[in-house]
Amino acid sequence: MANTREPGKLVRIHCTEADRWQGEKLYEAIVKRCQELGIAGATVYRGFEGFGASTVILHPHAPIMISIIDSADAIAGLIPELDCMVQQGLVAISDVEIVRFRQDA
Repeated sequence: MANTREPGKLVRIHCTEADRWQGEKLYEAIVKRCQELGIAGATVYRGFEGFGASTVILHPHAPIMISIIDSADAIAGLIPELDCMVQQGLVAISDVEIVRFRQDA
C-alpha cells in the first residue's frame, strides 16, 4: 500500500437543516457545488442539538455541519461560492495534512 502526504485545507460549515439556497436545502446545494468544482470530498453531518450566535437551542431544526477537504487552491476557489450561499452560519477553515492511502498497482 502506498500513501502520499500533502498540505490541505479543511472547511467546516455550520448551519441548520432549515437553511436554504435558491429553494434547495443549503447543505445539498453546497455538496452539489463542491462536486461541480471538482472538490476532493465533502461530508454532511446532522447533529442532535446545538446553538449559535443567537444562543437559541436549534429545535426543531437540527444543526448541520458540512466538512470539506481539498488543497488550499481548490478551497480558495470554493470560498467565493460560500460567500454567496451561506446567509447565516459559521464557516471555519483549518490547515490540515492530507494523507491519501491507496493500493499499489
